[in-house]
Amino acid sequence: MQFDDDADLDTSEVQDVRGSRIPGGRATMGGGIVGIIALVLGLFFGVGPDQLGLSSGDPDTTATASSAAQVQQSCLTGEDANTKDDCRTVAVVNSVQDYWRQEFARSGETYTPARTVLFSDRIGTACGSATSAVGPFYCPGDRQVYLDLGFFDELRTTFGSSGGPFAEAYVVAHEYGHHVQNQLGTLARAQDGRQGADSNSVKVELQADCYAGVWANHATTTPAESGRPLITELTEADIRDGLDAAAAVGDDRIQERFQGSVNPESWTHGSSEQRRQWFTTGFRTGDPSRCNTFR
Repeated sequence: MQFDDDADLDTSEVQDVRGSRIPGGRATMGGGIVGIIALVLGLFFGVGPDQLGLSSGDPDTTATASSAAQVQQSCLTGEDANTKDDCRTVAVVNSVQDYWRQEFARSGETYTPARTVLFSDRIGTACGSATSAVGPFYCPGDRQVYLDLGFFDELRTTFGSSGGPFAEAYVVAHEYGHHVQNQLGTLARAQDGRQGADSNSVKVELQADCYAGVWANHATTTPAESGRPLITELTEADIRDGLDAAAAVGDDRIQERFQGSVNPESWTHGSSEQRRQWFTTGFRTGDPSRCNTFR
């Protein structure tokens, strides 16, 4: 995955609070096996940690900026995105939101941007307080994506993904798929408390995978403000990395890895094959209307 070296990055779409002191209550879970279980339960979930029972303290606590705002100082151009991991995240956020702005506009609607908050260790959100153990998540309460960049190492070392820049981009695009669902009113379907292979929770997650694939289809053709696409190249190897990341976080693979058995009745995200299938559907068609996992 390559970015246009001369493109300007919009760092206003990313808030960097890594290293900040976050006010509010302490999260109830920590590292070790508790953290792993929380990660398995919360991974890529479409709602905030309060719905997962992982929050504590003041649910209205929000992140505050500090001198840790590295991306605002060092992520200025596409060249930075080609050389720095956090700047690459900024560029992916920009590209994903450029696509959805234009897609909504084609339908005569207005896309409301969502900010990504980069944090370390612990974060307070409108959905409650959480630690890095819950993995990346989207909070509908404040319409923000929360991401500890250290998760990408976990994706590779703990969950067996091949890794790579586009695997990381898939994660970001998936979370923004939840933001799109929130604007369209479909995200709430996942909050009925049901689990299982045919639950709305699984269908919402698979749709977010499909939306990530749709963005990938348009990533090298969606113009930024400069009039040129921010992403100049996606290779077949990049897409394979994205598919591998999707498969690595399938419910069946996670359960087999951590529990030694597979129980479809407790699924919340879908199987590895389903996640690959729906990302592929989005990528091959480039059409959000083909992402109706509820059909």
